[in-house]
Amino acid sequence: MIGRLKGIILEKQPPQILIDVGGVGYEAQAPMTSFYPLPAVGEVATLHTHLSVSENAHQLFAFYTEDERRLFRTLIKVSGVGPKMALAILSGMPVDDFVQCVMADNSAALVKVPGVGKKTAERLIIEVKDRLKGWETVAPLFAVDNNDKQALSSITADAESALIALGYKPTDAAKVITAVQKTSSPENSEELIRLALRSLAG
Repeated sequence: MIGRLKGIILEKQPPQILIDVGGVGYEAQAPMTSFYPLPAVGEVATLHTHLSVSENAHQLFAFYTEDERRLFRTLIKVSGVGPKMALAILSGMPVDDFVQCVMADNSAALVKVPGVGKKTAERLIIEVKDRLKGWETVAPLFAVDNNDKQALSSITADAESALIALGYKPTDAAKVITAVQKTSSPENSEELIRLALRSLAG
């Protein structure tokens, strides 16, 4: 089982990360909440990982904090919630926000995550609440790195691809990205995705 990786970030193409560990490139999928605090490409990062093994594929998931991985592992134990939906949930809201939604029985906030319907939201609250009692979270160690600037067209394409990968329809992804760019000037795709997700959460 691969539990942690420490190496040089080679690529950041949400929701995928490519990290070089001793000359071996590990490709992993990560929630957007893990992308925000990551250092720039070419710098060293430490990621908590979870290896998902199925008949059709072996998928590696990476998380910036242990709390994110812990919540991911809790979510995939819920009936009807697979790794893809768990990743979408973590991308849609920070760990603290999810815990607050569950403890407050706020299913309305959960259904805004793509792929999470009313019944799934209610099931999440019922099955996860007891496991989240006494939950303590750890804040990221450093802020978002905004120095890794890209061309606007590349930023837009990366952001749209990430939203589609998280379950949003292409037309919805393009619409919200355009709306966000009219009111703000994000310096990288991670920031644009964060603003778009915030807008979609409404």
